[in-house]
Amino acid sequence: MLLASRGLAVAFPDAFPVSPGHCLVIPRRHEPDYFKLSREEQEEVWEIVWELRELLEAEHGTTSFNVGINAGEAAGQIVPHAHVHVIPRYPGDDPDPRGGIRWVLPETARYWESPPPAS
Repeated sequence: MLLASRGLAVAFPDAFPVSPGHCLVIPRRHEPDYFKLSREEQEEVWEIVWELRELLEAEHGTTSFNVGINAGEAAGQIVPHAHVHVIPRYPGDDPDPRGGIRWVLPETARYWESPPPAS
């Protein structure tokens, strides 16, 4: 089911959602590396991200999101097609959501508990 469509990009629900409403935005052109997309493709991807935010706010009643890209194997990219995750977040879906995407590397996620680096 397409949630949004433009000439160079589309959006649809994630097949393995981490929260209700989790969506993917992908370029129509097959390209594994997000950073090899044209400026126009990237612009349309982000225009759809904006549209999805509005749609998900209306349909799911949330105003909090994680938005992210796994670009490359070391970053956790499994699907070899560039894509952006739009993940709605809800009060109470995690007992302590602080740090957000920093949890991709759990040992450094709780930066607020460490003293700031020396200047």
